Amino acid sequence: MVAITLPDGSERRFDGAVTGTTVATSIGPGLAKAALAMKVNGVLTDLSAEITDDSRLVFITRRDETALEMIRHDCAHVLAEAVQALYPGTQVTIGPSIENGFYYDFARNEPFTPADFPAIEAKMREIVAANAPFLREMRDRDEAIAFFEAKGERFKAELIRDLPQSETITFYSQGAWIDLCRGPHMRGTGDVGTAFKLMKVAGAYWRGDHRNPMLSRIYGTAWRDQKELDAHLKMLEEAEKRDHRRIGKDMHLFHMQEEATGSVFWHPKGWKLYRTAESYMRRRLEVAGYEEVKTPQLVDRALWEASGHWDKYRENMFQAQVDNEDKTLALKPMNCPCHVLIFRQGLRSYRELPLRMAEFGACHRYEPSGALHGIMRVRAFTQDDAHIFCTEAQIAPETVRFVELLSSIYQDFGFESFRVKFSDRPESRAGTNETWDRAEGALKEACAAAGVDFELNPGEGAFYGPKLEFVLRDAIGRDWQCGTLQVDFVLPERLDAEYVGEDSQRHRPVMLHRAILGSFERFLGILIENYAGRFPLWLAPVQVAVASIVSDAEPYAIEVATALKAAGLAVVTDTANIKINAKIRDHSLQHVPVIAVVGRKEAEDRTVALRRLGVEQQETLPLDEAVRLLGREAMAPDLARHIAAK
Repeated sequence: MVAITLPDGSERRFDGAVTGTTVATSIGPGLAKAALAMKVNGVLTDLSAEITDDSRLVFITRRDETALEMIRHDCAHVLAEAVQALYPGTQVTIGPSIENGFYYDFARNEPFTPADFPAIEAKMREIVAANAPFLREMRDRDEAIAFFEAKGERFKAELIRDLPQSETITFYSQGAWIDLCRGPHMRGTGDVGTAFKLMKVAGAYWRGDHRNPMLSRIYGTAWRDQKELDAHLKMLEEAEKRDHRRIGKDMHLFHMQEEATGSVFWHPKGWKLYRTAESYMRRRLEVAGYEEVKTPQLVDRALWEASGHWDKYRENMFQAQVDNEDKTLALKPMNCPCHVLIFRQGLRSYRELPLRMAEFGACHRYEPSGALHGIMRVRAFTQDDAHIFCTEAQIAPETVRFVELLSSIYQDFGFESFRVKFSDRPESRAGTNETWDRAEGALKEACAAAGVDFELNPGEGAFYGPKLEFVLRDAIGRDWQCGTLQVDFVLPERLDAEYVGEDSQRHRPVMLHRAILGSFERFLGILIENYAGRFPLWLAPVQVAVASIVSDAEPYAIEVATALKAAGLAVVTDTANIKINAKIRDHSLQHVPVIAVVGRKEAEDRTVALRRLGVEQQETLPLDEAVRLLGREAMAPDLARHIAAK
């Protein structure tokens, strides 16, 4: 007898082993039609799998988030079958689901192009319409290798050879087409539906190694229904308009070029934006009790070996060899070990804790050229990094303080809400299980104290400790992971950090790694796309353009600009001999928030006509009043609050 417990607590009993399909049918025809897969004791599996022991069972239907990933995984299989049907001799390699879609890598003498997509999509729809069931079977390792070699599928054969001996080799068939796959899958190809679209083609080295053959990767997106697909495509269309690389070029903010791959050339207006954000962050940290430090760029590999980063990140480190010394130096990819070295200078007391040490730290990491993306993913970047050295009892109150600070900063930049992910221990990690139990327990207690609800992100913690990831949502619904908070018992131990406790004994501090913006470069890219270049007045690189209507008004235009600059605004003066409508158009295209128009009448009356970006009507104000108004509006939010509180 097998007892099946359902989510509502009810129980169904069966005489022997039972499949999910049978259980769903016993409950009712509606569920039997809707169920795509199931979770047995929390493990996602095929609906056709047999349940042999008493178990808790949850059915997965199309509306569940879990179903979306399965739709994408199954769609990748449908894509692979379609490609091999249309282009005989093409070898399949791997095809996972990814965020918002899936891809499949193919080995073919001639790479695919978007021109191939209509035929492939049409074939995929045929395969979906056929609704061939996904059938799972296990095979002997040697038999599986021989199967793929006989088909000329050397990449699949190689994958099987490299699997651990303990790994079960499973195949899934859909009609006559068979693939190597762990699963699970939905019931059949029909469950994929038709809300999919092939998006782009890219080159990808087999197993990510440039020494291996170049494959042709086809990316696609897949959703539960046409409404979701249409919304996603509309979002992508809007995202293309907001691409920070295009806006950065149009607004003359920055550029990238091969002479410094992965590094940013900030232009005056872009650097103004950067410095505005940096100055704001510096003020917020100072008020929050952080002490700013600056640490070296080049550091001996001995430090990275001691911290454990050399083993984990060496391939991403830029290294330098000193000719006259037997030393290997590395450009720092992160700041944390250097902060421990500052903490170790002198004997620390418990009275100094918590010690909040901040640095706008310039870091360098080697990213493959194919992974670089504007200023969103670079090789040279600055982190708004900080490390809080504290006692175990101070983890919770410091987390509360941090979350309050982070929430306020995100709101000031225009992000009203965020999600939190809890990333626990990865497979490859430093420290004992007992240490990780303490760190994870402490961070969960801190979340409760801070009122933070989180979703679990299994196995994605840092190698030295669990972390919280703070995920922003932008104006068009995209998620961006920016802030982090990590609890670290490991690094202080590895680098021998100590303080003298109230008991006069030596103790190890706990180290909280935290960032709010993360990479300045990436965060500014997010801001550019969130606002589509139309920044709020306090962030805008140029806040006001003073434009004259006639040449007679030029002296007054210069006077207006001088008064606005004296009030702290970033101003440009446009007295060019062109029509005012052309000036307004040009400055609007540059996303200048306010255009102050002056002509003979304004000069005589000592007024200015203010035109705001995106607003047709203009407002005419006396010069002094306009200066006061714009001066207040252009204040950073923290300064505006400070003045309002006086």
